[in-house]
Amino acid sequence: MAKILVVDDEKVMVKGIRFNLENEGYTVDVGYNGRQAVDLARANDYDLIILDLMMPELDGLSATRAIRALPDPLRASLPIIAVSANAFSEDRKRSLESGMDAHLPKPLDVHRLQSLIEKVVH
Repeated sequence: MAKILVVDDEKVMVKGIRFNLENEGYTVDVGYNGRQAVDLARANDYDLIILDLMMPELDGLSATRAIRALPDPLRASLPIIAVSANAFSEDRKRSLESGMDAHLPKPLDVHRLQSLIEKVVH
């Protein structure tokens, strides 16, 4: 089964996403800021990253650019799903322009997230 990294500064959100994904059989690592996202992506192989846009230390857009710039060519094509409390079309546009593959608004619809994961990972 796929290995997924979930990074969000809202620990309750991370806990809920992790719980749901692990119940679906995924292996899940977690982080709570953009710097951790980059460090974990550098150190581990993931099939997908779910990344909040607004986080401390390094925002999701900057973290995505840093992950895409890692020397391993697999990181350049690693699927990244943005999640954000801002559902504004400008945020969605910026997340896609930064190299993210999809954008989901918060609060997350778990079924929509699961459907998107299945499309991206399989």
